[in-house]
Amino acid sequence: MRQWMVAAKKADFYVIAEKFHVDPVVARIIRNREVIGEKNIRIYLGGNLSDLSDPHQMKDMDRLVEILAQKIRKQVHIRIIGDYDVDGVTSSHLFLTALRRVGAKVDVVIPHRIQDGYGLSLHLLQQAKEDGVDTILTCDNGIAAIDEIAWAKAQKMTVLVTDHHAVPFEEHEGRRTEKKSLADAVVNPHQQDCGYPYKELCGAGVAWNVIRVLYENYDMDKREAEDLLDFVAMATVCDVMSLTGENRILVKEGLKRIRHTKNIGLQALMQACNVQPENISAYHFGYVLGPCVNATGRLDTARHALRLFETGQETEAEEIARDLVDLNQERKELTLQGVEMAKKLCEEGGYENDPVLVLFLPDVHESIAGLIAGRIREMYNRPVFVLTRGEEGVKGSGRSTENYSMYENMCGCAELFTKFGGHPMAAGLSLPEENVEKFRRKINENCPLTVEEVCPDIHIDMAMPVGYASTELVHQFALLEPFGKDNPSPLFADRNLSISRMWVIGKNRNVLRMSVLSEYGQPVPVIFFGDVETLFAYFTEKFGQGEVENALHGRKNRILFSMVYTAKIDFYQGNENLQLEMKYYR
Repeated sequence: MRQWMVAAKKADFYVIAEKFHVDPVVARIIRNREVIGEKNIRIYLGGNLSDLSDPHQMKDMDRLVEILAQKIRKQVHIRIIGDYDVDGVTSSHLFLTALRRVGAKVDVVIPHRIQDGYGLSLHLLQQAKEDGVDTILTCDNGIAAIDEIAWAKAQKMTVLVTDHHAVPFEEHEGRRTEKKSLADAVVNPHQQDCGYPYKELCGAGVAWNVIRVLYENYDMDKREAEDLLDFVAMATVCDVMSLTGENRILVKEGLKRIRHTKNIGLQALMQACNVQPENISAYHFGYVLGPCVNATGRLDTARHALRLFETGQETEAEEIARDLVDLNQERKELTLQGVEMAKKLCEEGGYENDPVLVLFLPDVHESIAGLIAGRIREMYNRPVFVLTRGEEGVKGSGRSTENYSMYENMCGCAELFTKFGGHPMAAGLSLPEENVEKFRRKINENCPLTVEEVCPDIHIDMAMPVGYASTELVHQFALLEPFGKDNPSPLFADRNLSISRMWVIGKNRNVLRMSVLSEYGQPVPVIFFGDVETLFAYFTEKFGQGEVENALHGRKNRILFSMVYTAKIDFYQGNENLQLEMKYYR
């Protein structure tokens, strides 16, 4: 069972509250996010573009931009090679926009997930050579393409790498050495000798910093680069990057700009998804707009999404946006089917004692393996790899928990893969089918954690009586946004709660509303989107079926429980109402 851990960080919350004009609860949450010191609190609450680091600090930055400028002057053929997810598509769009702006002879290729695979493949380089391409510029990929880049250099091509993925390494006698690339310049903040202080940028974040320096070299107004931040913000959220430090600033600034975006494609996508620009948040990037862009790379071609952002025609933009929404709906249905297959395999495959789940689902579409892995990780609270049968061997995606570095542990199985790469929290791989069981065995044998240890605790910001929550307090939570990785929505806990009434709602009867009594007997509305049947079974086991029936009919009952919850505002018929969302219970 996951442990409930209430943060016990120390600080003078009332002093912080007074200095920054916030509720002491907000001050406590800021401290829980490891934001310490007046300067850091100021940047956390109100940081802006002036607080970003100097992009010239990135290793090879000046060299890469100088080479680009030379190539632009010579009017040689430059080809951008991106990736088929949101980060790769937006990075490609950013570079294409910027290079065209400064007069480059440039085109772009987005790999096809199945036909080309991830990143800088030999096939794509051979095609570039045939097309007379002089210079390859990667975005959101390239750091691991050691052999492919060596081939390109042997063909006298110039290769410029911009990436944010982990740098591949070799380990000898306990010492790690980064694998060296023959690329002409590599801009990636994760390189050991890169001086850029913030390491958590996504691919679009790295690309945008290159554009900042490029535009500076051309004496262009920096606001032109800043106008591209709506795409950087979307990519940062969709790639599940840490919403700390510079990423918070990039997302906040991007959200400001998308509300008034001039990009016809973005406008059409928001309209097709019924997203009001003035109300857009990081949530809409991650769960509404982003999945539509990703769906093209999964079920069609991500070039379709790139075309959406490139078109200047409203009619075409509207048509593509509708296509993306339809594709995403199809993706959702396929994912649900895949999740059911994965659950069945977990239950029947005897994996309950494996700290790392390796699930081989040969008939699942390889494009949704990562989505299924993410869902199963949430259900079983441990790292998950979902493998499928591809056109050439087995392909897979992994999603991890916070205390298990997926990429690092995969390095211990490197001999089993034909290709792999990724982050601590996510990874992709290819391997021969005969290595599937070997991989399952070795990744678990090498796992430094037990099943219990790999299961993440539930981190609660503070114990707070439900009666303390108010609309005024929740409004202040906006200061803490954007929420996401490493900056979650505030989480609270209260115990010995009683229920005055509960009722099931929703088309599929899968949502529970409750009226929970505060310590002063005040009814507080609570909503629960989890497994309602399991909750009822839990209450029935502890208190009996009669008490559950009493609560469902608004009668006095003996149910007492504890819950972990978030506080939000429900807008209904123009009115604001406090609503608590139950996340966990016991």
